[in-house]
Amino acid sequence: MKRVVAQGTFDLLHPGHLHYLETAKSMGGELHVIIARSENVTHKEKPVISDRQRRDMVAALDPVDEARLGHIGDFFVPIRDIDPDIIVLGHDQHHDEETLAAMLEEEGIDCAVARASAREPEYDGEVLSTGRIIDRVCDRRC
Repeated sequence: MKRVVAQGTFDLLHPGHLHYLETAKSMGGELHVIIARSENVTHKEKPVISDRQRRDMVAALDPVDEARLGHIGDFFVPIRDIDPDIIVLGHDQHHDEETLAAMLEEEGIDCAVARASAREPEYDGEVLSTGRIIDRVCDRRC
C-alpha cells in the first residue's frame, strides 16, 4: 500500500482543502497529513485557528488516515517518520516540485513529488480560499 503525504496550513477548512486531500488519497492507499505549526508559517498570514484544532479538524476528514503537526525545527522529521512513497503538494502551495525533490534526495528520502489539481468553484459565490473567507467575513461582519 502506497503511503501519501499531504501538507499545509489548513486554516478555516473549505472545499478546496477537501479536494486536495481527496486527490492526494487517490494517489495511494494511506494518507498522512502534516499540518504546519503556526510558528512555521512565514509565507502568508499566521493561521486564525490553533495548531491542535486545525490538526483535529483535518484528522476528522474521510480521506485522512493520520494527521499530525509538523516539526518546529526540521521539516523532514515527520517525513522520515512516515516514510512516504509520494508527497502531494496543493495546487497553489508555494513549494516548487523540483526543489523539493532535490531536497528530499539530499536528505536520503526516496519518494516522488506530485501536485494536486485545482478545484474550480461549482457555483457562483463558492469560496475556495482561506484568505477569501476571511475577507468575506470582514466585509460582511466588520
